[in-house]
Amino acid sequence: MGCTGSKRTRENAKKIRKPKPWKHSEPITRTQLMRMRDEFWDTAPHYGGRKEIWDALQAAAEAELILAQAIIDSVGVIVQNDDLTICYDERGAKYELPKYVLSEPINLIHEN
Repeated sequence: MGCTGSKRTRENAKKIRKPKPWKHSEPITRTQLMRMRDEFWDTAPHYGGRKEIWDALQAAAEAELILAQAIIDSVGVIVQNDDLTICYDERGAKYELPKYVLSEPINLIHEN
């Protein structure tokens, strides 16, 4: 019997999904949510990892699932949690994404 390599292939790459419904600690507006997201994406690269991976993760987080999967696959991101909250690049750097950059909370206040 032969051994198989440990390198991830397209066939065994984890399929991504949107995070399960979640609730923010207090109700927030869409404006507040967007401000939180902007702040996260502006500061995330300063905490480690490669800027091009952060950029790809942002593009994936803001895309529909099929496109997000293609983005993740194309840059070689290794997905630990299928909701993209924990990922690694090919060099082993860890990328943690908060749920608020991936989906809206169930207690989002809809502004008029």
